[in-house]
Amino acid sequence: MTDANHTLDHNQLPDAEALLLVLADKLKPLLKANTALVGIHSGGVWLMQRLLVLLADQIKLHQIEHGTLDVSFYRDDYAQRGLKAENRPSQIAFDVENKHIILIDDVFYTGRTTRAAMNELFDYGRPASITLIALVNRGGRELPIAPQMVAADLSLAASQHLQLTKLADGSLALELTPQHNSARP
Repeated sequence: MTDANHTLDHNQLPDAEALLLVLADKLKPLLKANTALVGIHSGGVWLMQRLLVLLADQIKLHQIEHGTLDVSFYRDDYAQRGLKAENRPSQIAFDVENKHIILIDDVFYTGRTTRAAMNELFDYGRPASITLIALVNRGGRELPIAPQMVAADLSLAASQHLQLTKLADGSLALELTPQHNSARP
C-alpha cells in the first residue's frame, strides 16, 4: 500500500489485466454449487464477463449462475448524483433465495455502492451469503463494509478518482482522474 496522503500518477497504477488474473485465481476456491456471480455496472460487469471466460471450467462444473445490478436507484446519494446516461436495468434471472452470492465490483471506495447493491439483492430474495470481491480497494471506506477479496490495495488522495475503463480492443485498464464533485462513488 502507498502512503495514505500520497498522490499516485498514471505510471504507478497496476495493470488491470494482471490484476484480473490475480482475482480469478483468488476466486476459484469460492466457486461451488449454489453460488452465483453478480457484477455491479459497469466495471463489475466487465470483470464478471471476463471471469466467466477465465473460469469457464469451474463455472460449468458447479453450474454457476450470473447476473448484473445497476444500483443507481438504490444509492443514498441518488438525489445528488442523478441518473447516469448509461443506466442499464439489473438482470437477475435466477432465484437469489439461499444462494451464495459473489458480488463483483471494480474499485471499492466508500462502501456506498456495495450497500446499494446489497439492498437491491435483498429485493430479489434472501441470499445465504454475500461475498464482495473487487479488483482494487482504493481506501476511503465510510461504512462498515469491506471487500473480502481484492487483487490490489491502493491508497489514493481524496482528490483522485480511480476508474476501470474498457479499451477499444476489449482489454481493461485503470485510469486516474480528478474528483469532479463532493459525491463519492
